[in-house]
Amino acid sequence: MGNELQVMNGYDYKLKNYDKVIFAVGSCENHGDHLPFGTDTLVSHTLALKVAARVDGVLVLPPINVGFSDHYAYFPFSISLKSETLIAVIKDILESVIKNGVTKIFVVNGHDGNIAPIEIATRETKLKFQEVKIATLDAWWIAAGKLMPSDTFEVWNGLGHAGEGETSMALHQFKELVNMEHARGVIPDNLVEHIDIKWTFNELTNCGVTGDPTKATQEKGELMEEALVNLIVDFFDTMENSEWNYASTSSVK
Repeated sequence: MGNELQVMNGYDYKLKNYDKVIFAVGSCENHGDHLPFGTDTLVSHTLALKVAARVDGVLVLPPINVGFSDHYAYFPFSISLKSETLIAVIKDILESVIKNGVTKIFVVNGHDGNIAPIEIATRETKLKFQEVKIATLDAWWIAAGKLMPSDTFEVWNGLGHAGEGETSMALHQFKELVNMEHARGVIPDNLVEHIDIKWTFNELTNCGVTGDPTKATQEKGELMEEALVNLIVDFFDTMENSEWNYASTSSVK
């Protein structure tokens, strides 16, 4: 379960040889009338826990529960950090991990507003600490849509804030926190592929949801989670097998 309490003490830490860290960056914001405010944190943190259960030496840090959500603030109840604050928080966490001797770090992002701050924080940290390996899953909702068979989703390829895909994940991971009788959504008509409009969320929807959550199922969520966890686990396996050397092995003539 994404909402179960996970604890560790100093004795537990000494029992395992942790050489990798994974942590989630979520948000606290409106997800329509059917999903909890902390959905982004619950989903991304659960993915981190599932990955750590399958990869040796991975320590799961507490998630960042508040992200950059000002563009969702027209729907209560949203709490947001400034983008520069989130950048600073992520950088502080990364540097703390590095000071503890761990130099392989994976960030699981759960919210669109966090993508740019995560990019800046991780890039600047990498430039400061060249020996550190940092990887991110920036948008699990897009990755899941590409990993699933083409006929998995019924509407908008499962996309949307609290839409078919995200609601499916919630039904699988924390069904007891979902109220499907209040699920409804809007599919924006005039978004153009490859062009990024800097919207505020009230410009896209009048109900706090994009996509169609009524098409969500627990089974779809289970398939999405499995595909995403496999993706990250396979990444760790590949990196471990190559001793985290991702340089090119051949030159172009």
